Amino acid sequence: MAKVTSDELGKEPIGKLLIKQAVPASIGILVMSLNVLVDSIFVGNWIGSIAIAAINVVLPVSFFIAALGMAIGIGGSSIISRALGANNHEKALKTFGNQITLTLLVTVTMVALGLYYVDSLIPTFGGKGSIFEPAKIYYTIILYGVPFLALCMMGNTVIRAEGKPKFAMIAMIIPSVGNLLMDYVFIYIFDWGMEGAAWATTVGYLLCFGYILYFFLSKNSELKISLSHFGLDPAILREISSLGFVTLARQAVTSITYLLMNNILYNLGGEPMVAVYAIIGRMLMFALFPVFGVTQGFLPIAGYNYGASYFARVKESIYTAIKYAALVATLVFVVLMIFPGEFAALFLSNRPGLSPEELATNQFVLEHTPFAMRLVFAATPIIALQLIGAAYFQAVGKAIPALLLTLTRQGFFFIPLILLLPEFFQETGVWLSFPIADVLATVVTGIYLAKEIKKDLG
Repeated sequence: MAKVTSDELGKEPIGKLLIKQAVPASIGILVMSLNVLVDSIFVGNWIGSIAIAAINVVLPVSFFIAALGMAIGIGGSSIISRALGANNHEKALKTFGNQITLTLLVTVTMVALGLYYVDSLIPTFGGKGSIFEPAKIYYTIILYGVPFLALCMMGNTVIRAEGKPKFAMIAMIIPSVGNLLMDYVFIYIFDWGMEGAAWATTVGYLLCFGYILYFFLSKNSELKISLSHFGLDPAILREISSLGFVTLARQAVTSITYLLMNNILYNLGGEPMVAVYAIIGRMLMFALFPVFGVTQGFLPIAGYNYGASYFARVKESIYTAIKYAALVATLVFVVLMIFPGEFAALFLSNRPGLSPEELATNQFVLEHTPFAMRLVFAATPIIALQLIGAAYFQAVGKAIPALLLTLTRQGFFFIPLILLLPEFFQETGVWLSFPIADVLATVVTGIYLAKEIKKDLG
C-alpha cells in the first residue's frame, strides 16, 4: 500500500479527494453494518427472535460506553486535522497521547459501573419478561470487550485524520469478519447460544485493537508519540472535551431513544414489537452506510483545509459532500420502499420445530415491519444536508453549533414526538416520529449552515 501523507488533503481536487476518503469509509461502515445485520440474522435463525430483542436492549449501554472512545477520537481528531493543516506536528502528537490516556480512564470506569448496576440497567432499557435473562448474559460478556472497542473507535478517527482512509477501512472490516466467523463457530458449531454471540463480538473487538496498535507502531503512521505525550494537558483536554461532547451527547440521546422506544413499544405490543424495532434499528445502521461514509470522508477534508485557511476548498467540500450523500440516500430510499418485507424476512427463523410462541412472534414481525420501515425511512433523501451540516461545525472546531445541530433531530424533535404521537396514533405514531423529526432537523440545519457559509467562508 503506497504511503499517503496528510498534506494531500489540501492539494487534490475536492471531488476526487472526497471519493478517495468516502469510498473506504463507506466500505468499512458497510462491512460493520453487514456484520450487525448478518449477526442479527444468525442470532435470529440459530437462537430466536427474542435473542434479537435482547441484543437490542443491550446495545444502548455498550454503545454509549464505546461512544466515549468515539467522542474522544472525533474531538481529538478535529484538533489533529487542523494541527496538521497548520503544520503544528507537536500539538497533533500531544493530542493523540491525551486521547489514549483519556479513553482508558473513562471507559474502564464506565465498564466497572455498568457491571455493578447490571440488574437495574437491563430492565430500564426494556429488558423485561423473557428478554431479561438472554440480555443479561450478552451484556455481561460484551462489557469486558467494550474498552477495546472504545480504543478502536478512537484510533480509527485518528487514522482518518492522518489522511489514511484505507487503513481505517481495514480496521473497520477486521472486527466484522472476525465476529461473523466466530458466530459460526460459537453459535452454530459449539451451540453456545447467547454466550456464543457475545464472545464472537468480543473477539472481533480484540482483533480490531490488535490491528490499530500495529498501524500506529508501524511506519505507516505519522504520529510517533513518546511517554511524555500521554500526560494529560488541561488545554488539550478542554478542546477534546468540548468537541467530543458533541459525539457523546449524540450517543447519549441515542441511548435514551433506545430506552424510550423499547419501553414504549413493549407497552404497545410486548416482545414482538421490540423485535420489530430491533430489525428497524439494524436497517438504520446498514442501509445508510454510504451516507455515513461520505460524512466520515468529509470530516478530515474540511478540518485540514480550514486549519490551512483554504476557505474556498472548505466551501466546495461542503457542497460536494451534500450532493454525493443526497444521491446515495435517494438510492437507499428507493430500495427500501420496494423491498421492506424481504428485508424483514431475513431476520426470522424458518427452521423446523419452532414453538407456537416463536411462530406467532415471526408472524407478528412479518406483518408489522414493512409498514414501519417505510415510515421510518420516508425522509431519507433529505438527511444528507442534516448530517453534513452538523459534521462541518465539528470538523472546524465550533463545538456549540455542532452540539446544537447534532441534538436537533433526536433531542429537540424526535424524543418529544415519540412521547406525544403514540398517545394519539399508537404504533403508527412511533414510526411517524422518524420522518417528521428528519424534516424539521434538516430545515433548521440548512438555515444555520447557509448563514455560516456566508459569514465565515465568504
